Amino acid sequence: MEASHEDMSELEGGMINIIKVFHKYSGKKCKLKKTELKELINNEMSHFIMKIHENDVLDQLFTDLDQNGDLEIDFKEFIGLIAMVTSACHDLFNPK
Repeated sequence: MEASHEDMSELEGGMINIIKVFHKYSGKKCKLKKTELKELINNEMSHFIMKIHENDVLDQLFTDLDQNGDLEIDFKEFIGLIAMVTSACHDLFNPK
């Protein structure tokens, strides 16, 4: 990208952070396995999503996100999770 982080808006900075966090856990393969998704959620989203302790919860979430059935979560599938959580938490941060 051409723009430096200082030139970016808050929203653009947030988008960059989402990308960086995804790649922190997915590595060069750019896909999350079930254990990596659990680690990402527990480490990066614990204020918005309860920590996942039970495999049944993780299995259901993973199945819901894995739209193509390849047993991995790619970036587009991950963004679905981010959108759902952000939408669900909107009321917590919506100034009235």
